[in-house]
Amino acid sequence: MWLLRLAWALAMLGIAAGSSPSPGPAAPPPDKASIFADLSPAELRAVRTFLLNRPELGLSPSRGEPLAKNTLFLVELLPPKKRLALRYLDQGGPRPRRQARAVVFFAGQAEPNVTEFIVGPLPRPSSYRPLRFKGGRTIPFTSRPITQLEYELLHRTLLVALEPLQPLLRNTTGFGYHNGSQGSLTFSDIAPRGLAPGERRSWLVLQRFVEGFFLHPVGLEVLVDHRDPDPRRWAVQQLWYNGQYFSSPRELAERYEQGTLALARLAELPSQQLFSSYEPRGRFTTGTPTDVHGAKVCEPQGRRYRLRGNQLEYGGWSLAFRLRSSAGLQLFDLRFNGERLAYEVSVQEAIAFYGGHTPAAMQTKYMDAGWGMGSVTYELARGIDCPEAATYLDAHHLYDADGPVRFSSAICIFELPTGVPLRRHFDSDFQGGFHFYAGLEGQALVLRTTSTVYNYDYIWDFLFYPNGVMEAKVHATGFIHATFYTPQGRRYGSRVHSHVLGNLHTHLVHYKVDLDIAGTGNSFETMDVRFENISNPWSPGARVVQPWLHRQPRRTPTHGALRPAPGDGPNPATVPRRYHLAVTRHHENERSSSSIYTQNDPWEPLVSFEGFIHDNETIEDQDLVAWVTVGFLHVPHAEDIPNTATPGNAVGFFLRPFNFFDEDPSVASRSPVIVRPLDPPTFSRLQIQRWTPASPGPCVAPGPFTYNGTYW
Repeated sequence: MWLLRLAWALAMLGIAAGSSPSPGPAAPPPDKASIFADLSPAELRAVRTFLLNRPELGLSPSRGEPLAKNTLFLVELLPPKKRLALRYLDQGGPRPRRQARAVVFFAGQAEPNVTEFIVGPLPRPSSYRPLRFKGGRTIPFTSRPITQLEYELLHRTLLVALEPLQPLLRNTTGFGYHNGSQGSLTFSDIAPRGLAPGERRSWLVLQRFVEGFFLHPVGLEVLVDHRDPDPRRWAVQQLWYNGQYFSSPRELAERYEQGTLALARLAELPSQQLFSSYEPRGRFTTGTPTDVHGAKVCEPQGRRYRLRGNQLEYGGWSLAFRLRSSAGLQLFDLRFNGERLAYEVSVQEAIAFYGGHTPAAMQTKYMDAGWGMGSVTYELARGIDCPEAATYLDAHHLYDADGPVRFSSAICIFELPTGVPLRRHFDSDFQGGFHFYAGLEGQALVLRTTSTVYNYDYIWDFLFYPNGVMEAKVHATGFIHATFYTPQGRRYGSRVHSHVLGNLHTHLVHYKVDLDIAGTGNSFETMDVRFENISNPWSPGARVVQPWLHRQPRRTPTHGALRPAPGDGPNPATVPRRYHLAVTRHHENERSSSSIYTQNDPWEPLVSFEGFIHDNETIEDQDLVAWVTVGFLHVPHAEDIPNTATPGNAVGFFLRPFNFFDEDPSVASRSPVIVRPLDPPTFSRLQIQRWTPASPGPCVAPGPFTYNGTYW
């Protein structure tokens, strides 16, 4: 069996293996793994050129006005159907056709809509057809993700609407709302955009445009209705200023002119060591040095992993990977010693629910797939985001752009010393000596990328351990989502600076785990520990209280969906965060648990995860998918300034073998050390056994830190 372990439960997915699987066939050659590879820049351009040349689609470039035009928003790989991929990988079947998923915004017509197309075959596309969704659902135009052009038009709308408020803003903040960066205000937008399907009304939080502007709200929030494709019909519907609501900018301006407005005056900002910056300030009391380099990760005798195209191998592990523009890292054909364990393990969604006193805070329910969290994979800094010795890979996204955009060093791969042995034992003789010592150093291979979704940075890791354990982990860092402090706001968070409230929120992350343990016919069983109070069989009259394992087969998706405890966080019905763990049968029309459209239409989502559960099919001896939700509550505090730190803000899950092997498969590693005394009890001579060179040799090669940070 294979064990899926989360902090709150133990669950088993798979089938019992009568004996340890012998080393299976070798990992598929890298050309086979390429069926899962992301589209190359040439393929992205080919899809775009093909679609723009179809006169019936009437597509225009994405950049530039007007908003009411037909544009290509997203192009990414459409992975092959599972049955076709397995036929190719395992049975020598034909190679699946390489196809793309293309998202088109049809805004230049009387009834705007969003349509997704299947385009292929690649690399020379010659046909396209609509991509069908479960239940025949169509995509409402108002549910589309926001674009850079729409942001530019919102900025212009504010330039006009806030003109009456310039005196108020300059008097209280020292900044005005205008074009340019020096002395200007900016805004952050909130989602969902409204309160019901079909709406597109966004609360905009005004902030001083300085380094770390997310921590500089000025006390003004503006509700803009931008549903109409014609921005001339957009309008400011409400404003909130320093705890009060106003129906128009003019009403607020008049209150200011009359002297009856409670003002939120902000102090002038310093030119250096701004509280929202990373500039060092203060001192540690011990005086230990921080102005020299700390410990580093190195590969003194070369890399112990192999990367060929998008196929990664390490110890017993082999897998294919890609970086989806829509949602992030996706693993395919995950094997250990040639035996497939999972067909797919992937990030599905990252959600953050907020509470607050201001309208923007109480409205904030971020669902980051709707912000293209897989496309905001900016450059990883060597030695900080990943070790200098890591392998760095570029990514190419066609997301709200007129061609592929190269994100340099968006992915890194490295072997990580865990700092703790994988296993060890000191066998004492209890007389001052020992029989033997043995240990195996702890290491894991890390596959990493990041998503910077405006204020927050997510660090996405998959870790592969030599003993057949895989860990999925995400760290949350970056700037907190902050609003203007009011006394009433203390109910919803912490005052982290003079005028800044850090709003409490819950992070929830959803993963898809399509396990194929010894084949695709799997079952689902949970184990929990119960206690019994029984008579002691070897001491009459005495009793024994002891634990025992309660095993429970789960036969249907509703029986196999494990809910959180009542009151344990938000529980809307339309998205996958209702369940810590849910197990369903694999269906090709249930590729993802969320979509890029859920953020702006969570009330009637295109992908309704609840429908996956209520199919209520048998899940015994079937091709099963586990859907895993992990998360944590974040109550911001002063120590989140300038950024949330990663310690204590990470969450994830493990896949662990459970009676699948005869023994720990890491015994195949040649990295242990065994020490045996040759002359006890004097212990003057020792036998030291190791299968690696006696000395690791030199570590880090010298070289200055460099960084580019551009993506073109």
